[in-house]
Amino acid sequence: QVQLVESGGGSVQAGGSLRLSCAASGRTFDISAMGWFRQAPGKEREFVASIIWGDSTYYADSVKGRFTISQDNAKMLVFLQMNSLKPEDTAVYYCAAIRKGGGGYDSWGRGTQVTVSS
Repeated sequence: QVQLVESGGGSVQAGGSLRLSCAASGRTFDISAMGWFRQAPGKEREFVASIIWGDSTYYADSVKGRFTISQDNAKMLVFLQMNSLKPEDTAVYYCAAIRKGGGGYDSWGRGTQVTVSS
């Protein structure tokens, strides 16, 4: 089992920045990749960014150039630096993990709220 806990959400004005953190615990040696997803009210959960452990990063087109995903292996943390925030970035942001040999994201955090006002 892998446990994930997000932090760093909050309220900012458009153009501002926030940094989300995701702390992983448990069977962290099983993790091969981690990602961030978000869900706005009335919308489906959508992919934001992912990082293959120690390797590549991927971003949704809507956040490319504004968001950066990174990791701290020693502390088992994954970060999402969000700059130039827009009102449409308002959502609950979730951290998720893929385990080695797994078929997809099967460990999820409870989410952290990000609200961007215009």
